[in-house]
Amino acid sequence: MSLLNTLINPTQTERKPTLRPSYEITETETGYALTVFLPGVAKADLEVSDEEGNLRIAGKRSTPRPEKATVLHREISDYGYELVLAHDNTVDAGAITAELKDGVLALTLPKAESAKPRKIAIA
Repeated sequence: MSLLNTLINPTQTERKPTLRPSYEITETETGYALTVFLPGVAKADLEVSDEEGNLRIAGKRSTPRPEKATVLHREISDYGYELVLAHDNTVDAGAITAELKDGVLALTLPKAESAKPRKIAIA
């Protein structure tokens, strides 16, 4: 089965394909700011987890349709999003915060104390 066939007929595979969302990372002295663009994803359909140095963001977008409507043409898919970013445990996983607004997920990833720059006193 070709990739094109998988995208056109996702029901022929056991699992629907996922899309990698667009994202942006910026660094500050105290941590990182991660912005992930997830159009069509509701808070209830979003999962953010951090395990063993991997930050995983997964979400499913859904397009509500009237019950008796017949779709004639559709360019929007209901494929899910998945993004996995490795951080070598430089992030304090217990202090991560996230906010979803208008399809934009904003995460604050504070640096772990061991990853912050330190001044060393000279004796």
